[in-house]
Amino acid sequence: MRRLTSLPNQIRIVTRDIKDRDSVSIGVWLAAGGRYETQGNKGVAHFLEHMAFKGSAQYSCDEIKQTVEGVGGCLNAFTGEEETCYYAKVPGAHWKETFDVLADLSFFPRLAPKDLEKERAVILEEIKMYRDLPQYYVGELLEGLLWPGHPLGQSLAGTWASVGKMTVAHVRDFQRKLYVPANTVIAVCGSIRHEELVRCVAAKLGKLKAAAGPSYLPARRTQEHPGIHLHFKQTEQMHLAMGYLGYETNHKDYYVLALLNIILGGNMSSRLFNEVREKRGLAYSVSSGAKSLDDTGAFMIRAGVDNAKIVDALQLILKVLAGVASGGVEEGEFVRAREYYIGQFLLGMEDTMDQMLWTGSGVISNDQVKTMGDAIKKIKAVTRSDIQRVAREILDPCRLNLAIIGPMSDGQRKQIADLTGAVA
Repeated sequence: MRRLTSLPNQIRIVTRDIKDRDSVSIGVWLAAGGRYETQGNKGVAHFLEHMAFKGSAQYSCDEIKQTVEGVGGCLNAFTGEEETCYYAKVPGAHWKETFDVLADLSFFPRLAPKDLEKERAVILEEIKMYRDLPQYYVGELLEGLLWPGHPLGQSLAGTWASVGKMTVAHVRDFQRKLYVPANTVIAVCGSIRHEELVRCVAAKLGKLKAAAGPSYLPARRTQEHPGIHLHFKQTEQMHLAMGYLGYETNHKDYYVLALLNIILGGNMSSRLFNEVREKRGLAYSVSSGAKSLDDTGAFMIRAGVDNAKIVDALQLILKVLAGVASGGVEEGEFVRAREYYIGQFLLGMEDTMDQMLWTGSGVISNDQVKTMGDAIKKIKAVTRSDIQRVAREILDPCRLNLAIIGPMSDGQRKQIADLTGAVA
């Protein structure tokens, strides 16, 4: 059973009571991600996530780790475009002290100047690492095409310039403005009593003043012309990332696009895997994915291709996409994709951590307590005609964005531009 309670200061507390589990997973979610940043403080959300683990008002850096790991638990955090989450998974008997640690490092971080200098060096190395890995960097280039001139189109880690100039004042200001009760969800899954958790949260965070976080810059949802970014780099393999503007989280066709993703590149039975890799041997890896945000989304395809085969691979990928838009999908193919999606969803919900991440993300992004039954019902309501309709809309050539990293020749550049209709 899932339950949701809001404290007077607007902190939301959601639980999923699972009686037969030995673990409890806890997440402190903040609506504070990369899209709330500016050009001047780009990367501050990610920087703050790093800094929080360096010590808080009540716990030192070592105490944060030892309190959780010393009882067999694990803790970590992640920063996304719209949220930051500090989370841990521990044996059920230790959930109270674990929550206290997570809450303290989230809302009362020490933010010492000497720690900032250490983390600056770490993050600058992280930025360099991703730049050196074309399979990752090509994704950043693609996002820059999907959302040009927008925080969503820029790296979550920030830039060499923005991170190099980051100060404690920048980090503290972001934490003060975004880490507020109305932006907060406490999500816990496992064998736990909801009322007891509410009391703990109220005791720890109930005196925080109610305040709403700032709004964000809206993202574009339409596109009139294809975009392309061809980045020359001497690599042994071309790295390709394609993207089309997709649907926001609450869009009526959210699950239609999710099934289209499975059909096109979600597993080894998908069309792209079969056509590009199995039948033609044009790529070692090829896959697709969909992500949704509050007001926008994207459908993406990635592939690692032999340098000499990039044009053939791109041509075939575009042909496969056009085939779904024009010819739809077969009944057997559709049923397999639907059952795969449901099966993977059910298997993923067996763990308390996966339950917490799914439950917490639903409340922080939609203010909704999602249930597995509702999700499966919506998946089963999708039809083959829905798949073709969405394919025609999303896979419109005018919505295409393409990024490639590799040692492209002038001839390959021209052929790629001709295939996409974009200016290289």
